[in-house]
Amino acid sequence: MHLIAGLGNPSQEYYGTRHNVGFEVISALSKAWNIPVEKKEARAVTGKGYLRSEKIILAKPQTFMNLSGESIRVLADYYRIPTENIIVICDDINLPVGQLRIRRSGSAGGHNGLKSIIRCLDTEDFARIRIGVGDKPINTELADYVLGRFSKEEKPVINDAVNDAVSACEVILNTGIAAAMERFNRKKELL
Repeated sequence: MHLIAGLGNPSQEYYGTRHNVGFEVISALSKAWNIPVEKKEARAVTGKGYLRSEKIILAKPQTFMNLSGESIRVLADYYRIPTENIIVICDDINLPVGQLRIRRSGSAGGHNGLKSIIRCLDTEDFARIRIGVGDKPINTELADYVLGRFSKEEKPVINDAVNDAVSACEVILNTGIAAAMERFNRKKELL
């Protein structure tokens, strides 16, 4: 069994923001794999289903970004999911818009959602798919930037990145994380 959690902030006011790109990937996975994400449990909205014979739980923690680990920890404990079977999807301001970076483990890299997960799971050993949202402009507050929406020019690039993240999840589950890293961590010509 695998837990795939996309990070974001609940409520409509955050829909489409840079910080909610993880939620967008979970919505895309839900559609692609025909797994409705509508059950409320463990301070998350979840969906359960299968990809081939592998049982999957898709989750959108509803704790707000900085407390994402609380929800993920409860889900992992309840369903007895080992950390090596957890995939977290989040935004990354240190990557160009639309660039994916997949890692088997690692630090939070300044991302408060990942910090919370690392703290709550007491390990850095879980897979993560980071989606580049670009660095904040000079003289812009970080919170204002990540809670802002993508520009008209960025939106198609992010849509492609969301689709790539769906494909990356499939590769991780079917072939392994090394194959996904090889395929998706390459630099792309982006904005």
